Amino acid sequence: MSTGFEGRAPTGAHTLYITAGSGNSYKPVQVLAQRGPGGIPCRLRPVNVLDGETRRPGFLAINPRGQVPFLVTAEGERLGESNAIAWFLAEGSALIPASPLHRAQAIQWLIFEQTLLEPRISPARFFSTIAPELREANAARFPGWIEAGHAGLALLDAHLTGREFLCDSGYGIADIAVFGYTHLAREGGFDLDRYPGVCRWIDRVQAQPGHRPVADLPTVEPIRPVAA
Repeated sequence: MSTGFEGRAPTGAHTLYITAGSGNSYKPVQVLAQRGPGGIPCRLRPVNVLDGETRRPGFLAINPRGQVPFLVTAEGERLGESNAIAWFLAEGSALIPASPLHRAQAIQWLIFEQTLLEPRISPARFFSTIAPELREANAARFPGWIEAGHAGLALLDAHLTGREFLCDSGYGIADIAVFGYTHLAREGGFDLDRYPGVCRWIDRVQAQPGHRPVADLPTVEPIRPVAA
C-alpha cells in the first residue's frame, strides 16, 4: 500500500517536505525563491502535521524524528533543521556572505533566532492561530513565552536601529531566517509596534526581489529563482 511519500526526489531535484503556515518551513522556501540565477530544482511536498502525517510510518521512514521541514537531496542525502536546510540551499548564492566575518555574523543570527525567538514566538502563535482550540490547555505557558519573546525582540530591535539588515554584508540568509517567525509574531500575541526598528526591517525584507508570503507554502508548483 502506498504511503504517499517517496524517500528520493526525481533525478536532479531535491525534495523539500514542508507544512502550511510554518515559519520554519517558510525559511528554505524563501531561499529557493530568492537565491538568484543558478537556482536549483526542488520539489515541495506539503505534509499535514495537524492530521498526524509526520507520525505515520511513511513519513517516519524518511525522517525518523517526524519533523518538518526536511530535505531529501537529489542524491538521496537527508537533512533536517530549518536553518541548516536554508543554508544548504543558499550555498553558491549571494544570500551567503562572502567574507568569513560576515558568514560568522550570519551564523550568529541563525543561532539567535533558534534560541531567543522561535522557541517563544512559535508556540504562542501555534496555540493562538494554528490550533486555538488548545490555547486554554496551555494558557499557563503563555506569560513565559510572551515575556521571553519580547526580550528577544527588544534585542533584535536594538540591533536593527539605524541598520537596513542584520549583517554588514546586506540582505541574506540571516534576514530570511530571523524573518521567518518574527514577521508572524503578532499572531502569537506580540505587540510589534513596540519595535519600530523591527517593523521597518520587516517592510524592507518584504520588498526584496522574489519575496514570497508565507501563504505560498502549500503550493507544489516549482520555485522559480529571482533574476539578479
